[in-house]
Amino acid sequence: MPAMLSSTKTRAALRASARTSLDVLLVLVMAAAALWLLGQMWSVVWPLVVGLLLTTLTWPLARFLRGHGWPPALAASTVTVLFLLVAAGVVALIAVPVAAQSGELTDGVTEGIHQVRQWAAGPPLNIGDDQIDKAADAAVARLQDSAGTVVTAAVTGLSTVVDGLVTAVLALFLMFFFLKDGPRFLPWLSRQLPGRLATDIPVVAARGWDTLSAFVRSQAFVGLLDAVCIGLGLWALGVPLVLPLAVLTFVSAFVPIVGALFAGAVAVLIALVFNGVTDALIALAIIVVVQQLEGNVFQPMIQSRGLGLHAAVILLAVTLGGSLAGIVGSLLAVPVAALIGVVWNYLREQLSTPAHEPETDEQHTDGAVPA
Repeated sequence: MPAMLSSTKTRAALRASARTSLDVLLVLVMAAAALWLLGQMWSVVWPLVVGLLLTTLTWPLARFLRGHGWPPALAASTVTVLFLLVAAGVVALIAVPVAAQSGELTDGVTEGIHQVRQWAAGPPLNIGDDQIDKAADAAVARLQDSAGTVVTAAVTGLSTVVDGLVTAVLALFLMFFFLKDGPRFLPWLSRQLPGRLATDIPVVAARGWDTLSAFVRSQAFVGLLDAVCIGLGLWALGVPLVLPLAVLTFVSAFVPIVGALFAGAVAVLIALVFNGVTDALIALAIIVVVQQLEGNVFQPMIQSRGLGLHAAVILLAVTLGGSLAGIVGSLLAVPVAALIGVVWNYLREQLSTPAHEPETDEQHTDGAVPA
């Protein structure tokens, strides 16, 4: 005779499922409210995030100086000035050689455009000069018709640049204060929180800091790997400006997707201008292979070891972050996922039953069906 369903157990299971669903719904509502609040305060949150990331990059030197008897303010000031000097040196390392060969670049670009027109005029395209002139006239007419849109886009772009400069300045000031007063933050936070929060929040914050540090170190290593591999490939092809291009590749590695595309496009353009179409195609192949290996193999492997996340989780996090918030979402996806993992692991530690302490009936939720 087949077993009959127990009405008592069924009702208990339904009540437990309903309560769990309500709890999950409340958590999702609170998460949505927190994200909305962050969006409203983004002008403050974004410089804070950038300042924290810069601090994780510069804190080892500040810690070294403080450990050797330097006052906190002096150590923070020294590290901040050194960071600005390094940033200026990187810009100079890229800009000075380019400016020194600006004449050759201009001539090369002109010659490259002429070669492209000659190639387009031949088979299989057979595009004549009159067709190119008509296309250029049509483009000019379209620009004239949409002058208002162009002006609006220019104003928006200028506003974005100004916002970026303000964010950079605020992030530098925040980095200085984090370097100077950072070690005093957790003790101060513990004194402000009541009950168990005085212990839980500082522990999670300390683990989150370690996770952010691991993220920055892994990203710097991935950028260095990209710069070395692509730089060696361009050097083997005899492409000029190899060092500035390698530095640009390293710096752009901290900006997901767009940074790699920009650095790769610049390298291919330089190869086309100075070495011709064949070397430009070879350079493009090298860059594509290196970036595919970096994005799909090296970066997930390196970051999964440093952050405690599976490589597939990192790939999915970057994809989701990019679809939700564009470049900023791609940049913050991995550290946010790692921080969520830190919080989740800590909650599991606090909610888990020790192996030597069996779970009792009183620990079950009312109405729940014991396993």
